[in-house]
Amino acid sequence: MIDTHVLLWWWTDSTKLSRVATDAILDSRNRSYVSAAVAWELAIKVNLRKLKAREVVSSLPQLLLQEGFKRLAISTDQALRAGLLPLLHKDPFDRMLIAQAQALNFPVVSADAVYDRYGVTRIW
Repeated sequence: MIDTHVLLWWWTDSTKLSRVATDAILDSRNRSYVSAAVAWELAIKVNLRKLKAREVVSSLPQLLLQEGFKRLAISTDQALRAGLLPLLHKDPFDRMLIAQAQALNFPVVSADAVYDRYGVTRIW
């Protein structure tokens, strides 16, 4: 599963990605998933003008398809799991990715070490 900042760096400045992260995304044996939480976070940040990526948000489904990234919906069980996670981290988008990663046993491609605190496998 790809974290929001990784997805943006993938499209805008791939030099910010670690070699391990890049290799994991490019490896055809892996499936790269992008959670609906990532789309939600991007849209909110663009709407609040904290992020200048309106073109990415407006064409996100097509961009994901072009890259071969799989879209990952959020289930009710995953939402409940995210809400009940220990409050080691309060960012709701990260908490959803953590809950999904735990529920689906997916690693997360991220530079953010907060995932480690929840026992999620992090690729970086």
